[in-house]
Amino acid sequence: MDTISKYNHLKNYLKEIGNLCIAFSGGVDSTFLLAVAHEVLGDNAMAVTVRSSMYTQREYEEAVKFAARLRVKHIIIDADEYGIKEFVDNTEDRCYYCKYAIFSKIIDTARKEGISNVADGSNASDVHDFRPGMRAIKELRVLSPLKEQRLTKDEIRVLSHQMDLPTWNKPSFACLASRIPYGIPITPDKLKMVEMCEDYLFSLGFQQFRVRYHGSLAKIEVLPEEQNRFFDKMLCEKVVKKFKEAGFQYITLDLEGYRTGSMNEVLNRS
Repeated sequence: MDTISKYNHLKNYLKEIGNLCIAFSGGVDSTFLLAVAHEVLGDNAMAVTVRSSMYTQREYEEAVKFAARLRVKHIIIDADEYGIKEFVDNTEDRCYYCKYAIFSKIIDTARKEGISNVADGSNASDVHDFRPGMRAIKELRVLSPLKEQRLTKDEIRVLSHQMDLPTWNKPSFACLASRIPYGIPITPDKLKMVEMCEDYLFSLGFQQFRVRYHGSLAKIEVLPEEQNRFFDKMLCEKVVKKFKEAGFQYITLDLEGYRTGSMNEVLNRS
């Protein structure tokens, strides 16, 4: 099935379900889904954004700005992630417990607003990595319309561009907790260190990257085509200064480059 056919199937699907609350992060996928749902459902579409130390302030502000531009009903809720033991302990199934707690709150919020369906922005490309959070999505019967209509990330970007959405070429930004190796407890201070460093790389014009937390060491992942920028001594000095101000002592560049789920490479799932 071609991209336009999938897009039309998505609109028909949304029309049939009649109402939808979208877990809205402001990323590529949830922005696209919210825009389409609002077009099809009007006031029967709404967004809920979770305010949390797991997501950057920049991401939060962009989500609020877009929802206001779309003039869609938008509710902000707090995650209370540090009340989830498995999240704080950073177990391998951290994401399951966190997603279950957060989406339970989103579902309750939607029901209070008279909305019976809740959706996330998962797409057909989200099937290749270790994603325990998807088990929570399934158990809570949260819809994944983009995945169900087999829309891939690339297709969503193309359609977003055609719809003039500001996120069409936005880099992917996962939960900040994914920057910390399993077994190392998660604290607000650690996530803030990562956020400060990633915001700085963003300000330097890097497109797709991660800063991985390893205690006093920060490991930078950037796209292979951007690695040569670190041969610039002046840039390296700026990065080192900023990262040390954030709290790191040692700063390294991962020679394998940016890749999703690199923290999962240590897991034995055979």
